[in-house]
Amino acid sequence: MPEFEMHPVSPKLPAVFLDRDGTLMEEVCYCRDPELVSVFEGVGESLMAIKAAGFLTILVTNQSGIAKGVISPTDYASVHERLLQLLPENCLDDSFMCPDASEAPSPRRKPAPGMLLEAAEQWNIDLQRSWIIGDKDIDIACGVNAGVPGILVRTGHGRHALGEGARHVAESFREATTWLLSHHVEVHFQTDIERSTRR
Repeated sequence: MPEFEMHPVSPKLPAVFLDRDGTLMEEVCYCRDPELVSVFEGVGESLMAIKAAGFLTILVTNQSGIAKGVISPTDYASVHERLLQLLPENCLDDSFMCPDASEAPSPRRKPAPGMLLEAAEQWNIDLQRSWIIGDKDIDIACGVNAGVPGILVRTGHGRHALGEGARHVAESFREATTWLLSHHVEVHFQTDIERSTRR
């Protein structure tokens, strides 16, 4: 009989999905100038703490200014490169960007879950053990649509967001990280119980 070689299945990893503008860096309307990039205090060390806890860090950002012609893909790339320069090396594992206009139907533009689903497929992510952090209600809704709990930060547009559906509302990214790392196991254990009772 032929022998079949057994290949171990790589375990799925949890991730923290991250909005960019107003979450990691100061909100700048259609930011196209790298010199305007200003990272919030504590973001770099918080991202490293998230990675040290075993999470992937995945940036997911809507950039409708590209569809509107306000910024170019080159502008976006320059701003993104500046962001990486201001953060600790290798603190972001990947980034996904949606250039679609807000008024156009899109499976990728938040609150649609497309970017999260793409990342999950590419990185073998366990969405049920993952999180999303953002400053807009559409970030939280994106997480809900992908089965991922969310944390709203009161920076950027978060000052005026409702926070509906968020597992937690934090004043800053640093505070969001502290809460996440202290509640991750508890929240997902409760979620697993809720799923089992609905079966």
